[in-house]
Amino acid sequence: MPSIHIYLKRFERNLRFLTNLLHAEDRSVMAVSKVFLADSKLIDIINQTEIEYIADSRIENLRKIQTDKPKVMLRIPAISEVNDIVEVCDISLNSEYKTIESLNQASEKIGKIHKIILMFDIGDLREGIYYKDFELNLIKKIQNLSFIELYGIGTNLTCYGGVIPTKETYEKLIQIKEQIELRFGLTLKVISGGNSSAIPMLKRHELSPFINNLRIGEAYVLGRETAYGTHIEGMADDVFTLQTEIVELKDKPSYPEGELGLDAFGKKVEFVDRGMMRRAICNVGKQDVDLFELIPPDGVEILGGSSDHLILNLSNKTYKLGDTIEFKLTYRSLLSLMTSPYIGRVYEEL
Repeated sequence: MPSIHIYLKRFERNLRFLTNLLHAEDRSVMAVSKVFLADSKLIDIINQTEIEYIADSRIENLRKIQTDKPKVMLRIPAISEVNDIVEVCDISLNSEYKTIESLNQASEKIGKIHKIILMFDIGDLREGIYYKDFELNLIKKIQNLSFIELYGIGTNLTCYGGVIPTKETYEKLIQIKEQIELRFGLTLKVISGGNSSAIPMLKRHELSPFINNLRIGEAYVLGRETAYGTHIEGMADDVFTLQTEIVELKDKPSYPEGELGLDAFGKKVEFVDRGMMRRAICNVGKQDVDLFELIPPDGVEILGGSSDHLILNLSNKTYKLGDTIEFKLTYRSLLSLMTSPYIGRVYEEL
């Protein structure tokens, strides 16, 4: 059975390394657990750190998390799930007043104040109130809700539109913060300035002091920032790897023989005749992961595959039938593999 190998000490070192950088500049952090489905062993490690919040976008994950840290719902809540949100979560990210009103009603039923972070779209075009459309009257309406606390404001970058955090982009959020605090005499506790894409600015000491919180997922698990996709020096990029076994190993032509039609997924595949190849088939497939999101070791080329099989070209001739090939992962491949019920998990104390 193919398996994800999870290196627990590497994960802990990544957590502490980046969290220390954030705390050195008086910024709090929300550790995002969705990519590893809030795995209890990894949550236990987070619980032992000084990370302030645990955040996820799935209520199912948040419900099973055992922690004393505040739980944050990252995905904008649906009105149909407000009862679950206020029961399970301490904080949620919001952009629709009608939903906030529904959260207030649900909170009143259980006698619990629910905190919200009001999200603003400053250019990436994902969730949030479009900054040009913001009206201060919305804050007044929120303040009139007895069981809702406006805990802070936030934004999301480098997710849908790929907008990279810059001083100019953040200036839009600064202006919103200042308007709210001046008009209503508030001190917003959290200004959440985005995700792992803000790390380059953080490391260059260019991230504005008014951003006092980041929501970090990919950097913790893969050791890279998401603005440019570069490795963060001092962090491990192999906390998670995929190990899959060679189930067939043969020399075969590189170009199919016969009339070519569509593959098993209805796609027209283009081939180049490269002569004979040492071809390996491994026991993982498209049902589990986008095969081209796997990062192969040197001497291994991903050719493609089917729903059940990964097909490789091996210029490294030392592999034998039954050998294991270990792949590093992208965020997308890790998310898919952790979600697949056909992929095992092996915990390594390294």
